[in-house]
Amino acid sequence: MDMVGRTGRVTGVVGPGLVGEVILHIRGGAEHFLAYPALGERGRIGVGAVVTVVEYQPPRTVYVMEVYDG
Repeated sequence: MDMVGRTGRVTGVVGPGLVGEVILHIRGGAEHFLAYPALGERGRIGVGAVVTVVEYQPPRTVYVMEVYDG
């Protein structure tokens, strides 16, 4: 399953030193994944923020960066 490039929403704060959580729409449903900030991402990514998966480590871990929203 290709997770890199998928977008999702933060459900638990993601940040340096934190294990966050995101929800991604896959396989016709929505699933939660543990989330870490991608290399170079600074600061915390708050609940509700839209993120993009830049790395996936099976079975349930993703590295994400916040999507710039204008």
